[in-house]
Amino acid sequence: MSTGFYNVPIPVNEPIKSYFPGSPERIELQRTVQELRSTLVDLPMIIDGAAVRSGKKVEMYPPHELAHHLGCYHQGDKTHVKLAIDAALKAKSQWANTPWQHRAAIFLKAADLISGPYRAKMNAATMLGQSKNAYQAEIDAACELADFYRFGVKCMTDIYAMQPQSNPGMWNYNEFRPLEGFVFALTPFNFTSIAGNLPVAPVMLGNVSVWKPAKTAVYSASVIMEVLMEAGLPAGVINLVFVSGPAAGEVIFSHPDFAGIHFTGSTGVFQDIWKTIGANISIYKSYPRIVGETGGKDFIFADPTADPTALATAIVRGSFEYQGQKCSAASRAYIPRSLWDETWTKCEAQLRRVKMGPPEEFTNFVNAVIDEASFDKLKGFIDQAGTDEAASVIFGGNCNKSSGYFIQPTVILAKDPHYITMQEELFGPVVTIYVYEDDQLDQTLTLLDETSLYALTGAIFSQSRYSIDYMTRRLVNAAGNFYINDKPTGAVVGQQPFGGARGSGTNDKAGSIFNMLRWVSIRTIKETFVSAKDFAYPSFLPDK
Repeated sequence: MSTGFYNVPIPVNEPIKSYFPGSPERIELQRTVQELRSTLVDLPMIIDGAAVRSGKKVEMYPPHELAHHLGCYHQGDKTHVKLAIDAALKAKSQWANTPWQHRAAIFLKAADLISGPYRAKMNAATMLGQSKNAYQAEIDAACELADFYRFGVKCMTDIYAMQPQSNPGMWNYNEFRPLEGFVFALTPFNFTSIAGNLPVAPVMLGNVSVWKPAKTAVYSASVIMEVLMEAGLPAGVINLVFVSGPAAGEVIFSHPDFAGIHFTGSTGVFQDIWKTIGANISIYKSYPRIVGETGGKDFIFADPTADPTALATAIVRGSFEYQGQKCSAASRAYIPRSLWDETWTKCEAQLRRVKMGPPEEFTNFVNAVIDEASFDKLKGFIDQAGTDEAASVIFGGNCNKSSGYFIQPTVILAKDPHYITMQEELFGPVVTIYVYEDDQLDQTLTLLDETSLYALTGAIFSQSRYSIDYMTRRLVNAAGNFYINDKPTGAVVGQQPFGGARGSGTNDKAGSIFNMLRWVSIRTIKETFVSAKDFAYPSFLPDK
């Protein structure tokens, strides 16, 4: 057996390709999108390394083109969840005892596959299945997922290097064990990279997982699983199941070997899961690790010295990239009266240049929202704002689901800072703006901090360093990721570890050592080289 202290490749963020007209990556992606569009897929679950088809087929259609059939996936039930848990526990011992460098090699290879031969397929599946334009798919499905794997391997080795000091005559060391049992990964539709990271981060450290992706992201999840299997992931280490939330929860949260959950989704679902785990706590072998990133009501706040052009751009990009379906998307903005007219003029001018349509047309900035339930919810809020006295729709508001779930970028102007769209998480292309009086800055900061239960991301705009310092301190608990003179989206692995507190989650910072530490159980070992031979200490000796 080979031994050594191995240095992993130094991780570097995957460069984002531009996809400008005529570029090789654009031509390849366009070709791959057409190939996937013309192929009806039949996607199985993957349990114990094998394809499992239930026969209960669920048809898949792009959110932006409901008439186009992409294929189907096989819906599972509680029996498949049980099979997945059994497969994970069967694989656990050998995987946990696999030398760490061999575990690391699998995910380094997966990163190279994603950023290389699978890049176009990962992006195309995300574009078609989740209605994400080429640039948004590139930064998510290709670059960020590769970053998660490469930086994750580095975090793993940094953890293993965290060792205590040893005094003469002894040797102390930490052994970073995987958790006792299996980890459940419950992943969202909006980021392919998050879906690929949540089951993998615990697995890097020797755990095994059961993975349930969102039903609207099954297509890209299947491609991720294909990559992991090609990279050499052993059977049973990650088990991909397409089941309903209640079916998964009923089996998983009542299993004694449930060791933890890695979650991204709604606050309500996460709180229900936490309650269930608490109610069942006596049946588990150990206290489960609960790691979750949930909702957000992310903000932009400008003081009177802010740059109106930069502010307008941040509102457009921060609110409407990927149709506002980012946990970090700007959903409310506070603008001083003295800047409002100029800021809105610039913002409206940019919005009028925004094109909306299917992601296959690369010039479209905005695509469809994920499904009919999301469309109907958003339309309800927009329609209400159009009739309420406390608010008005000043841009957009058009909604059409005849061919796809399209909602025009919508700006609501709120007269009341407590108006419902200033407080509720909408998760769509809607931003609500409140214009405050310049001499009410301090009171408005208090409003911002107390209006929402969330604390995920936020941005401040100012050209005054004193003001930046003051607002940063005043809003210390308002956001886990805080931006100065930039939009509140676009966190990069290794640069801005992502996560929030309050109602936005456990703030364990995905893609960082802080998150990875949650997936190990430390055993501290002390070895004494020359053991004591008598119970008495020197203090027990009698006086002469």
